[in-house]
Amino acid sequence: MVAKKSAKTESPSAPWSIGKLYLIRTVTNFLLGKLTHVGPQELVLEDCAWVASTGRFNEAVRSGHLDEVEPYPDGPVIVGRGSIVDACIWAHGPQRVAL
Repeated sequence: MVAKKSAKTESPSAPWSIGKLYLIRTVTNFLLGKLTHVGPQELVLEDCAWVASTGRFNEAVRSGHLDEVEPYPDGPVIVGRGSIVDACIWAHGPQRVAL
């Protein structure tokens, strides 16, 4: 028996939205930045910061307050999609100032 191909094929960018800010949890840390590219194996972020501590996670996502943030130098930051644990849209603006 031959398996039927699904009529619906998602693009590599689904469910990501270019231009949105994301708080991304990877297997080792959090990154916060504006999504500029979605590749088959990687995401590219601009205006990116490494979040050393979110504090209480639900409070950080709700209020926008992060305990400890360290900005990357200007330029793109590449994140391997295989390292991503979860992500959410960040509605509080970029975090480019070390706290």
